[in-house]
Amino acid sequence: MRIGKYIYELDNKIYMPYVSSICGTYEAAGNLREFVDNVMEDDLWGCMTHEMAEIKMQKHIISQCLERAKIGESEVDCIIGGDLINQIVPTSYSAREFEIPFLGLYNACSTFGEAMIVGANMLSNHQNRVICVTSSHYATAERQYRFPLELGTQPTPSMQWTVTGAGCVLLDKNPSNSPYIARYVIGRIVDLQCSDANNMGAVMAPAAFDTIYKYFKESGESPDDFDMILTGDLGRFGMDTLHYLLLQADIDVPNLNDCGCLVYSKEQKAVQGGSGAGCSSLVFCEYIYKLFESGDIKRILFVPTGALLSKDSPLQGESIPAIAHAVVIEKQR
Repeated sequence: MRIGKYIYELDNKIYMPYVSSICGTYEAAGNLREFVDNVMEDDLWGCMTHEMAEIKMQKHIISQCLERAKIGESEVDCIIGGDLINQIVPTSYSAREFEIPFLGLYNACSTFGEAMIVGANMLSNHQNRVICVTSSHYATAERQYRFPLELGTQPTPSMQWTVTGAGCVLLDKNPSNSPYIARYVIGRIVDLQCSDANNMGAVMAPAAFDTIYKYFKESGESPDDFDMILTGDLGRFGMDTLHYLLLQADIDVPNLNDCGCLVYSKEQKAVQGGSGAGCSSLVFCEYIYKLFESGDIKRILFVPTGALLSKDSPLQGESIPAIAHAVVIEKQR
């Protein structure tokens, strides 16, 4: 059901009975160390390349999610997901290990939100269960978008640290005592002509503002109706920018937080915080989901953000467009 122009409300709740996540050792030493699910022994995790390690990450958490749900591959209608690497190779190669249909998505770091929206709509029709999964790896993203690690390139003050991590969630139309997707907003492309590939916060904050502003304007709700407004990976600078934009629109959001700000501690000196397609999925599955389970939160506005650049587009003088989707996730009170 459509509410106004931008908000869609699902006729049936789409539940999230099981999740799984994995992260690197650096991420496991951060703010969320008490909530860590699985930790890789090192960045290569017994593989020949970092790309193969990222494939292994996804395979591991998808298999674990199936085990936790006590279901076979034949009982899942689709794997939906993506990553940051050219032609989403890690997700495609991990999906080939399962006898499950596959939909590959790319919306940069907002892909997890996009996967949730696509999955929820599939379950609103004929499917029964889908798995949403995204990942990123510091080493694979750095050498694709910036420089090989061997160069030891000094990060700029505005840069974010690509999260080595992955998260997946099983979406199920069968009712359960688990968080569920209630509403969503599909974001639009926002491009304020920023071309600095080392300042993703500045690129994505306007897109996050656009989606959040539209949600509150159209729904008639306020930030007080949520326990948390959680963006994907704006980092500290991007969060400050988003706060400013919201205040200019007379929207005070004291419960605003960001997955990129939550991952690393200040002592880790990860510059502006975390980023990557695995950032929001890792934080959601590793931390936010457990807050739902414990009853600490009951309703959030989840807003994964993405900068839609390639390794070549900034070199060609292009600006960097951005997008942010919103998903309302609730649990029965």
